[in-house]
Amino acid sequence: MIFFRVKAVIIQLSITLLLLCSSFSATALFVSPPKDPIPLIHQIFPDLTQLSEKQGEPLLWTVYKDEEILGYAFETNDIAKIPAYSGEPVNMLVAIDPEGVYLASKVLEHHEPIILAGIPEQKLWDFTDQYEGLLIKDRIKVGGKISEGYVPIDGLSGATVTVMVMNVGITKSATKAAQSLGIIKKKSNIIQPISTIRSELFEQKTWLDLTGDGSIRKLYLTNEAVQEAFVGTDAESVDNVPESENKARFTELYYAVADIPTIGKNLFGESDYQWLAGDLKPGEHIIAVFGNGYSFKGSGYVRGGIFDRIQIHQNDNEISFRDLDHERVTDIYIDGAPKFKEMSVFKVRAHHEFDPGASWKIELLIRRQTGPIDSLFTSFTGEYDMLDKYIDTPAAIIPPPELTLTEQVWQEHLVEVVVLIGLIIVLLLILFFQDILVRHPTFMHYLRHSFLAVTVVFIGWSWGGQLSVVNVFTFLQALMKGFSWDLFLLDPVIFILWCAAAVTILLWGRAVYCGWLCPFGALQELLNQFARYIKIPQVELPWAVHERLWAIKYLILLGLFGVSLDSLALAEQLAEIEPFKTTFLLKFDREWPFIAWAVLLLTVNLFNRKTFCRYICPLGAALSVSNSVRLFDWLKRRPECGSPCKTCAKECEIQAIQPDGVINMRECHYCLDCQITYYNDEKCPPLKKLARKKRKASELDIPVTEI
Repeated sequence: MIFFRVKAVIIQLSITLLLLCSSFSATALFVSPPKDPIPLIHQIFPDLTQLSEKQGEPLLWTVYKDEEILGYAFETNDIAKIPAYSGEPVNMLVAIDPEGVYLASKVLEHHEPIILAGIPEQKLWDFTDQYEGLLIKDRIKVGGKISEGYVPIDGLSGATVTVMVMNVGITKSATKAAQSLGIIKKKSNIIQPISTIRSELFEQKTWLDLTGDGSIRKLYLTNEAVQEAFVGTDAESVDNVPESENKARFTELYYAVADIPTIGKNLFGESDYQWLAGDLKPGEHIIAVFGNGYSFKGSGYVRGGIFDRIQIHQNDNEISFRDLDHERVTDIYIDGAPKFKEMSVFKVRAHHEFDPGASWKIELLIRRQTGPIDSLFTSFTGEYDMLDKYIDTPAAIIPPPELTLTEQVWQEHLVEVVVLIGLIIVLLLILFFQDILVRHPTFMHYLRHSFLAVTVVFIGWSWGGQLSVVNVFTFLQALMKGFSWDLFLLDPVIFILWCAAAVTILLWGRAVYCGWLCPFGALQELLNQFARYIKIPQVELPWAVHERLWAIKYLILLGLFGVSLDSLALAEQLAEIEPFKTTFLLKFDREWPFIAWAVLLLTVNLFNRKTFCRYICPLGAALSVSNSVRLFDWLKRRPECGSPCKTCAKECEIQAIQPDGVINMRECHYCLDCQITYYNDEKCPPLKKLARKKRKASELDIPVTEI
């Protein structure tokens, strides 16, 4: 009867595997061929009339409509070649307009196994479509919040590492391209806080003193200098003066930051200074301008308008003034000042973020009329450097370097990292104090089942922390192609679990990971425990059949390993024999054959504990290969174990104890049930026999040796 049940189970498994294989199309088993970027560029720019060669540093295409530049396109692999989860980069075509707006991003080629098997490629296209309309200067982040200074875009469930690497590739390439084109400027890491004016400092000065030390600066233009600026233009012969007047003054401007007490009070007197500067809000300043000759106000200025002949430039700021920013000055009181035709004070509003301690320029625009409505402009600038004695300048701040992608990922997953490390520490404490804990069977069972529930809910479903045999193949491929820690550090939960698995394998063998930290193994055990609780009959295979079925997982492992040497993507698809991706990464949101396979395994597990782990799991097979290097053997046995006592062997629910009483550590899941029995003098026959001896010996007062 048991033989027929076993046969039925094997037939069911075979049928489901055939369904899985048949669900792949012929082309799905191979990496999709790379796409030609040129047709995509035509699709993105339907109005283009000319497309340049891919050229320059960095390499990019320039897209024209006649003589007008519509935008630029480039491949991310030409600018920022960043390896993704497969170890190969995702090459994308990115298009931007001349103002630095993303027009499109399209995937040209990828080798990501998670996309080639399990996640429809359409979801990858939907991810890249999110960049359209965003700005290159935006700090784009997969997930996150706008309030954190980032523009968030939606991720892709089950392929988080892949899309995070794609985001870095797109934004890094676009930034470099835009900087090379002059669309954006390369930002300095150094932050200079805005200086503050020393309002308590005042010295009595004359006009000669203030112009002599640079407190008040001068822009002086001759007729000849202005004439030379229009040479070669349509305005070359407009408004020219006789040659004898070439060296004469065209205009002179004196200008200064007038809310500095030593400058403002000396120029305007105490009362007028308080009237002009007394109501300034934080961050506001006043610029005094005095002129003779060409008017800096302009004859066309009207109330409500803008002063179109002067501007202030500081760094990237261009400050223009309206009538509400202007006050006309009728007189100045400083000794030695010349007479001026025009005298004004202009208020610089706080939103301009003007820094009184930083250098700035005043620009004078000069216009010549070439027709009834046509005119030409030229401009001249004068520098202004603030004297150190007037201001307090905080030290420059050099911020820490921007976090790398790996550092960002670990920072974002800090809670998961801390909790997971805490769980691993708890597990290590359980292992170190196992001899004490197993003496309390009820507590030990509750502790183990609680730990398994946390493994399923948090490590599995919440964090997607399910190791896979594909991780092993990826690691081996990385060793052969040039190892980089960055590839593995991009998923903190998986990295920590692999570290925990490596440590526990070295100390105790594969049993600890498979029995405590594997989410699918934990899910199976909890479901089987529930099945036993509701009296679902259990099927235990004969030892001869059970022992031979062990070989299946090793054969599967060898087959997958051989395929991975030729194609990691194909190995990833064939590794769908592991139901991990379906159960935890995609949470059963995929095609029906995958769901049917996972449900079948969990259903069989209701009748036979951890069937998949025992007979099929290639990851368990891979981990057990290293069993011979384990340092400790803390599972205690007695000489009577196996002969004549079979209690532990019968109670071992995954049949890891051989008929001779030896625990096969390649198959053991370290549930510690055998150790509970080992210390239970009501279940362990040798202990029961010893207890009887003790009772008789106590009656006869004879000492008994412990076993």
